[in-house]
Amino acid sequence: MALLITDKCINCDMCLPECPNDAIYEGSKIYEIDVSRCTECVGFYEHQTCVSVCPIECIIPHPEHIESPTDLLEKFKGLNLFKS
Repeated sequence: MALLITDKCINCDMCLPECPNDAIYEGSKIYEIDVSRCTECVGFYEHQTCVSVCPIECIIPHPEHIESPTDLLEKFKGLNLFKS
C-alpha cells in the first residue's frame, strides 16, 4: 500500500529528501504522497524512510491504496525503467 501524510503534518521538511521515488511533494497545506510513485521504499530499503524520520508520526498506511509487497516491488520496477 502507499503511504499517507495526515493533516497532523507540521511541514518540517524531514520526509521530502528521504523519498527515493520522489513521491513526496509540497501540497497546498501539507506535504503529500503521490500514491502512483510510493512503494513504501520497497526496492530501496528495508523500512520506510519517511516514516522513520517523521518527528510527529503523521505518516500512515493509505487506507484506499492497499498493495502487497509483490505489487510494491512491481511498481518499483516500473518506476525504475525510466531512470538511467
